Amino acid sequence: MNFDEFTGTVQHRLELPGTGETVRVIRATLMTLGERIPEGNAEDLAASLPMEIKWYLTGAVDEHGQRFNWQEFVARVAERENADPVDAAYHARIVIDLVYEQAPGSDFQQLRDMLPEDGGDWGLLFEIVDAGGWSEKASRNED
Repeated sequence: MNFDEFTGTVQHRLELPGTGETVRVIRATLMTLGERIPEGNAEDLAASLPMEIKWYLTGAVDEHGQRFNWQEFVARVAERENADPVDAAYHARIVIDLVYEQAPGSDFQQLRDMLPEDGGDWGLLFEIVDAGGWSEKASRNED
């Protein structure tokens, strides 16, 4: 999948009006994720993504491996994309579902293993993946 296909898929799934908004959503989610996970894991996960997209997980991140919870993740994504936290959380789930479709299973499992379920609510990030992935019929889940 190339950059245009990746952004086009996210734009379609989120019904966003333009590429600028779509890139902002992707950048906000992946930069924030890149801040949360160790650099090596970010590079592994990014390896199967288009070059322009992988940059958000790796090169655009100043400090990998920061410790923060799901609520802080959503707050950072919302701030970066200038969106309501409920919308930002949904956008992140859509982006992560597409990353799941592109990444090798072992790299995606490493991501899941790094984000603690116990009281951290990180499972919310994987709701769409766990529900079998995005579909045209899927209805929007609000937090």
